[in-house]
Amino acid sequence: MSRAAVPLHVDDLSPFAKTLRQGLSQHDGVPTHVELLNLIAKAAGFQNYQHLRADAEATDRLHAAADPGPRPDLEQVTKTARYFDDAGVLTSWPSRFAHQTLSQWVFWSRIPRGETFDERGISTLIKGWHAFGDHAIIRRAMVDAKMLERNQNGREYRRIERVPPLELAPLLAHLGSRTHRPPDPGQAA
Repeated sequence: MSRAAVPLHVDDLSPFAKTLRQGLSQHDGVPTHVELLNLIAKAAGFQNYQHLRADAEATDRLHAAADPGPRPDLEQVTKTARYFDDAGVLTSWPSRFAHQTLSQWVFWSRIPRGETFDERGISTLIKGWHAFGDHAIIRRAMVDAKMLERNQNGREYRRIERVPPLELAPLLAHLGSRTHRPPDPGQAA
């Protein structure tokens, strides 16, 4: 069974060493493992080893609470944004899969929630968001990526509600800062 590491931080080593030496000199014989842990903890300014361990665990909890968690890959955001013009229109299909996927998320964010579209309707939306003339590749990629749901006969399309990647919000903000048109009604992710 492995034990959690208990860190020991000593601001000034000299007083620590003096206090530890004093504790060892007052001890009869060689201290046991637990006695030595208590002497070290006391020399570091704690009541005993349990106090040191509790302080370390509390510090770990504070650091965990202060950690904001995962962060978006801003380099990927910047590189994907290059495929969009100032009006937020995708000018070419990215060669890298990650950039293709993030571009699809932009389109996903523009599709109104809860609405059902026929193939012509969803294609019309997508055509307005790209400039390279192949709306079908985007539509199919979004279905394959489970961003769009298509019924059995392919006549109805609906946006699938999912948690978007962390990079979508900064990319939408970046694209929005470059354009001066009102946001699309379905943009809320």
